[in-house]
Amino acid sequence: MTTTSTTPKPTAAARTEQTDVLIVGAGPAGLTATALLARDGVRAITINKYDSTAHTPRAHITNQRAMEVFRDLGIEQEVLAHALPGEGMGTNVWATSVVGRELARMHAWGSGPDRHADYEQASPSPMCNIGQHELEPILRHRAEASGADLRFGHELIAITQDDTGVTADVLDRATGENYQITAQYAVGADGGRSLVASSLGFEFDGETGLGSAVNVWLEADLTAYREHRPGSLFFTIQPGRDFWLGAGTFVTVKPWTEFVLIVVYDPTTEKLDQSVEAMTERAHRMIGDPDVPITIKNISEWQLNHVVAQRYREGRTFLVGDAAHRHPPANGLGSNTSVQDSWNLAWKLSMVTRGLAGDALLDSYHDERQPVGRQVVDRAMDSVVSLSQVPAIFGVEAGQSEEEGNAALDRFFADTEEGRERRARLREVLEDNNYQFNAHGVELGQRYTSSAVVTDGQPMPRYTRDSQLYYHPTSWPGAYLPHVWVVRDGRQVSTLDLTGRGEFTLLTGVGGREWVVAAEKVSQALGVPIRTEVIGRGQVIDDPYGDWAAQCEIAEDGALLVRPDRHVAWRATDLGEDPTTRLETALRSVLGREQH
Repeated sequence: MTTTSTTPKPTAAARTEQTDVLIVGAGPAGLTATALLARDGVRAITINKYDSTAHTPRAHITNQRAMEVFRDLGIEQEVLAHALPGEGMGTNVWATSVVGRELARMHAWGSGPDRHADYEQASPSPMCNIGQHELEPILRHRAEASGADLRFGHELIAITQDDTGVTADVLDRATGENYQITAQYAVGADGGRSLVASSLGFEFDGETGLGSAVNVWLEADLTAYREHRPGSLFFTIQPGRDFWLGAGTFVTVKPWTEFVLIVVYDPTTEKLDQSVEAMTERAHRMIGDPDVPITIKNISEWQLNHVVAQRYREGRTFLVGDAAHRHPPANGLGSNTSVQDSWNLAWKLSMVTRGLAGDALLDSYHDERQPVGRQVVDRAMDSVVSLSQVPAIFGVEAGQSEEEGNAALDRFFADTEEGRERRARLREVLEDNNYQFNAHGVELGQRYTSSAVVTDGQPMPRYTRDSQLYYHPTSWPGAYLPHVWVVRDGRQVSTLDLTGRGEFTLLTGVGGREWVVAAEKVSQALGVPIRTEVIGRGQVIDDPYGDWAAQCEIAEDGALLVRPDRHVAWRATDLGEDPTTRLETALRSVLGREQH
């Protein structure tokens, strides 16, 4: 069937618009940046070639750090209202089909009794499972409510930059008008095929096209089979398909009636029929009940990549999200890392464009986030390798018959030496898969080293447990502010809630009144708002259990200077001499402003 495009042909650019920041792309990264900049009153234009937000679930696992960003934006409760809550996402199941023989289970996302307290103590925000098609409209509404200039159906055609700014040629797909936008800075949030990255010379390390997969978004009522073992992921293991995700993996979209079925395949040996009829038949095989009504909502194909940008900043342009790092969905780190990229970059762009910081502050974006991106893509690939060992342990091999596969499963469960060895091997491999499903340190443990952090001369605290599996809170400069429950007006609040919202915060204790005075003087001198909070027993911010005193790693007359993204910028372990000069020197250094 022949189709014709309804997009009018572009005309020559007839007008030019000016702004401070141009954001290209309105996925989780672009919308987060848009919402944060709009809240700060920064002039920004966001363009997105599609007519609206994501129309399929795609990314779904949402970790605590991303939820804390949404908490800062005031949308955490709305996100949770549309999500599968953390307590419903933690049982990973392996079975021959949804209704078939169960093979194994695993606690995930801190749901197990040995990890639940770790997650509970680390953050005021729970994990959740929310499809991208549900999350993006929430972010969009927040951005627009803050006055954001969001333009859907406006496509980037070309982009250039020089020492003074960025120039973008944009097509309004509805009218065919071609116009230009000039900006001080640009943010490439335009995904894995980023035109911003390819046009402006960003180089990448890694490989693309490492595998092929299809997402089948479907409706099917599986309540009877899933409600008693609730989880985000359900892996089917069937004869002849030894892929890392097994024969097919069900990702929960809505409990327990809507799912994405992920089918991994090798295009060199298999031509996958992606018709609705074929995918319905395949879904019935994965479910194990041909009579369950199925409605296919969408079928889409994607590639496995292992790629990270060598640099996240080139001139006046920055990459965030999938434009900067592309990797398999293992660990659920994709959209989470994307949101956190923008969380890091947005406050810096805000400070610079408002004249509160020097351009050098923006260099710290690359220095802080590129190592995180590299860690994430490597962690995801290592997790793929680990998970891919599971089918073989059950005896599943490529090309085997159903009879051969079932016989292999019988041998796995048998009271034989072979059975005992394979079951022991499964325990080892599932234990190793904690690095995918319970990697709390990877999710929360970023410690930055850059010009936007001022050392206090103390070495970075050592890790007392595995740094990938466990989060180690510390107030060491560069680390994320520890979450501790304190009390204000008789109500429990997190130390994280005392900070953020686009401003620096100075936290001190009972003996730190001079720091409050110093913060007022420095704020007036530099024109930079600094919120101050005194935490301690009997204070407005009460520490009734003494948990903050035990966690903060400073004396009662010390101070922590916390950045808008809640990372510790600088600390003074005690009052010392001349707090005003010390604080001003530290803040000037963070902001890239010359000292007097």
